[in-house]
Amino acid sequence: MERMVGTVVRGVRAPIIRQGDDLVKIVTDSVIGAAESEGFSLRDKDVVAVTEAVVARSQGNYAHIDDIAADVHQKCGDDTVGVIFPILSRNRFAICLKGIAKGLKKMVLMFSYPSDEVGNHLVSLDQLDEKGINPWNDVLTEGDYRRLFGENLHPFTGVDYVAYYKSLVEEMGCEVQILFANDCRAILPYAKKVIHCDIHSRARTKRLLQAAGAELTLGLDEILNAPVGSSGCNEKYGLLGSNKATEETVKLFPRDCQDFVEQVQASLFTRTGKHVEVMVYGDGAFKDPVGKIWELADPVVSPAYTDGLTGVPSELKLKYLADNNFAHLSGAELQAAITEYIRGKASDLKGSMESQGTTPRRITDLIGSLCDLTSGSGDKGTPIVLVQGYFDNYAK
Repeated sequence: MERMVGTVVRGVRAPIIRQGDDLVKIVTDSVIGAAESEGFSLRDKDVVAVTEAVVARSQGNYAHIDDIAADVHQKCGDDTVGVIFPILSRNRFAICLKGIAKGLKKMVLMFSYPSDEVGNHLVSLDQLDEKGINPWNDVLTEGDYRRLFGENLHPFTGVDYVAYYKSLVEEMGCEVQILFANDCRAILPYAKKVIHCDIHSRARTKRLLQAAGAELTLGLDEILNAPVGSSGCNEKYGLLGSNKATEETVKLFPRDCQDFVEQVQASLFTRTGKHVEVMVYGDGAFKDPVGKIWELADPVVSPAYTDGLTGVPSELKLKYLADNNFAHLSGAELQAAITEYIRGKASDLKGSMESQGTTPRRITDLIGSLCDLTSGSGDKGTPIVLVQGYFDNYAK
């Protein structure tokens, strides 16, 4: 009988991970233990995904705000520094901001508006329209913002991020001036040294600032990109992808992930004889329809994955085939025709009408988003996700 189930996704429970734990063994034991407990078997081309959080925890990749401050001060000195385009997040940026502020004497903090880069809104587009504000051209002071828009609380957290971030900077003994603008170059009349905190647009921001005469430009990926004393670091991403650990420490994005995924793949093959694919995943890439937040606050969905996860899907749209190529068929004849068509499909369907609407995003972005939704960010206790049947299709 043909298999009646396609893709299956399972969150896999694991122990609480601490620094120094053998995560390769824990992942292997947990996946095999889940299979034995739930009565399913591993298969070739299954995907085992591990959240970046436990990889970084096992590595002990942490930093204190004093480490951030020391790095910032060493790179920026005592001059006034513009800190621009922060994302609005207690988890993702607040502790980083405290460390940056602790390393400076004066900061000009410039928010993008109406929202940050990942969709957290300070004000709504309707509010801008009502007040006649053009966010692409208009530069607002803190006074302008309050006069026009008053207090605006984040719909999910209830936080006034302008007031909250200002208080964090002042708490660290740093003088702060607040601005609102979307052109990164608007900061230059106020500060010639700039720390730009955007994630996915950081290369363009750096290019524009440098072309406009900025004396120094630092992305978050250039802060703690090397250890400060005994601190953690991330050579490629610095503070990008970090999360709050305590009120004075952050957990950084994990390092050396490629070795880890290859070791897990080898370990599972040794114990099961199955060639599974393995990846590390962080934030998924999807947009919340209510809060308008685009989830991806990590620099990438997956910092490392095994070779079988490279590329994009090459899929045909079944409903297009049924309504067009085989509109004259039904029942078993239609099933047989579509099955044969899928078996003969080209490896690259770009531009083909039969593939329209199949969203050819990278496989790691698709699976990583699926895993992030499965594991969640709270108390599910499933930092490992097993995905089976993802590479199956109607013809298999």
